Amino acid sequence: LPRHDWSKDEIAALFDLPFMELVYQAASVHRKSFDPSEVQLSQLLSVRTGGCAENCGYCSQSAHFDTGLKASKLMPVDEVLAAAQAAKDGGAQRFCMGAAWRELKDRDVPALTEMVSGVKALGLETCMTLGMLRPDQAVTLKEAGLDYYNHNLDTSPEYYESVVTTRTYAERLDTLQAVADAGMKTCCGGILGLGESREDRVSFLHQLATLPHHPDSLPINNLVAVSGTPLGEKAQAEGGISGLEFVRTVAVARIVCPKSMVRLSAGRTEMSEELQALC
Repeated sequence: LPRHDWSKDEIAALFDLPFMELVYQAASVHRKSFDPSEVQLSQLLSVRTGGCAENCGYCSQSAHFDTGLKASKLMPVDEVLAAAQAAKDGGAQRFCMGAAWRELKDRDVPALTEMVSGVKALGLETCMTLGMLRPDQAVTLKEAGLDYYNHNLDTSPEYYESVVTTRTYAERLDTLQAVADAGMKTCCGGILGLGESREDRVSFLHQLATLPHHPDSLPINNLVAVSGTPLGEKAQAEGGISGLEFVRTVAVARIVCPKSMVRLSAGRTEMSEELQALC
């Protein structure tokens, strides 16, 4: 059964295991709850791109950085549903819709709930990532049929202010609690390769493993280094996380959150087939 009392020392000890022993333990845990030959495919669509007020140091959509990305308005519902149908035709089982906002505005809720119900009618699982939510907004999205809400912690509490300063760690946790209280499933993970240490990766997974309810979906992202973003340019200059350390983090996530669907997300297409297979 999932534990919620993991200590940082216990998690650090997992990271320190010989590589193949760690992979073996993670694969053994995986087989207890999942079909080892099954992979769920998801597709993400940016339904509102650019101009975000947040200063997340890795993000091309932040209004704080010059990345050459032009801001756009919220997509029409029919265009979103057409994209969802194409995703389903391509084999996707879950469709996630993301908007570059600090928080959800009430004026956009009707269009978003229409998107949710329309995508759901296609037979796809639905997911949205819209920034911070109030509890009443979470309830509205749940009633529209939203299955998952994505809200990542990004990194450890200790390293967090090196990544973003326009939103606190506590505010992220508050949104996760609002989603859980509304009865929606949570999609919550983070990004590796931001310049964090292994101790930060231990602390990040400790945060997830000690939540009252582990994330139902746990995305592990590898930083896509975007020119014009502070952390992207730092990664380009210094190099990101090594492939084996990335796999270690995925393996430890699997062990400490045994029922979560651990997802290989951003950065996957830049990985070799060998690295993807290890993940």
